[in-house]
Amino acid sequence: ETSQSCYETVRKSWDEIRKVASRPNGLSMLSKKFRTCKPLKKTSELEDFLDSLYTDVAQYDDPPTYPLSIVCGGIDGAPTGIDVLGKIFKGVVAYKGNRSCYDMDEYIRPTETNVGWRWQTCSEMVMPIGHGHKDTMFPPAPFDLNRFTKDCEGTFGVKPKPHWVTTYYGGRDLKLILHRFGSNIIFSNGLRDPYSTGGVLGNISDSVVAISTVNGSHCLDILPESKSDPQWLVMQRKAEIKIIEEWIAKYQNDLLEFKEETHA
Repeated sequence: ETSQSCYETVRKSWDEIRKVASRPNGLSMLSKKFRTCKPLKKTSELEDFLDSLYTDVAQYDDPPTYPLSIVCGGIDGAPTGIDVLGKIFKGVVAYKGNRSCYDMDEYIRPTETNVGWRWQTCSEMVMPIGHGHKDTMFPPAPFDLNRFTKDCEGTFGVKPKPHWVTTYYGGRDLKLILHRFGSNIIFSNGLRDPYSTGGVLGNISDSVVAISTVNGSHCLDILPESKSDPQWLVMQRKAEIKIIEEWIAKYQNDLLEFKEETHA
């Protein structure tokens, strides 16, 4: 959480969007306020864009810029007297830059990543992620398996298997399963990534280990190195490489011993 005031502004904004939209020419007013590239046809176009922007900057809150702080800095730094939606737009501009217009379809255009991820969640890893009633800064949107199933069947022609992961991997008691059957796994988590709350954050055995970084974000350690990488990220990668090198060395030694025994 970067800022309580930023959180509260975002939380209040959804009702404001719908309130403005309910007025005569409300969608036109919203289109003008958020400088959309095309006139809004429904509020969900703006809501989905903002929802995706917030989740994107939270998940990939990478150093050195930390985009979540940029968005909240724009929202909290808005001039005194500006309304809630004006503050939200300031956050968009702070992150996206001062553009002539903002594309509401930016986050839903088909890419290899988002289409592939959607296929995987439909065919293998059903992830029942939703928003409860007033327990987040987002409007209520509980996970609906029936609706999710219809979407998957309509898009890919596959029926989701919501229990496949726990059946295949034994996820009902993941630590016990990994302690008994797992080996040579590094669970790496950047704690700025919201997904880390569901991650393995402690060592399970000598070869199933957890490495976490307070200021890390989603998959940051497996991205190409950069001159701007902070020292803690450099050290994290070195630690992971050292662990993997030890696994390989042990495997090679075990293989050599096995060959010597079989040829003795």
